Amino acid sequence: MPRYLLDTDTLSRLLREPRGAIAQRIAQGGVDAVATSPVVAGELRFGAMRTGNTALRERVDELLARLPVLPLDDDVAQAYAAARRALERAGTPIGPNDLWIAAHALATERVVVTGNVREFRRVHGLGVEEWHAG
Repeated sequence: MPRYLLDTDTLSRLLREPRGAIAQRIAQGGVDAVATSPVVAGELRFGAMRTGNTALRERVDELLARLPVLPLDDDVAQAYAAARRALERAGTPIGPNDLWIAAHALATERVVVTGNVREFRRVHGLGVEEWHAG
């Protein structure tokens, strides 16, 4: 059974549509199959903080309290270095936070769930799915 790492735009969509396609996919696969990265948690918290919307900050806190946030470790750092080098050599870099998220998924043998499929598919060996459309 695949395990998934949910990225920032996926969790943002889940916050906007708590009964939408992403929530349905999580329910189908089981909550134990999904997690996220501290990089994603930081992006979500920053976005909520930037809006000044206290209710949004609370919803982000609640979501991250229910969803496992996997630790970053040296395996992730090794995956990051290898993926970054491969992307540099190919001349197809991706954004730094997306690269950390991809490395985290590679190191933990998870599929990244994202609306940004095009960018993540540049990372060799990374499983990528898009759940936004249902």
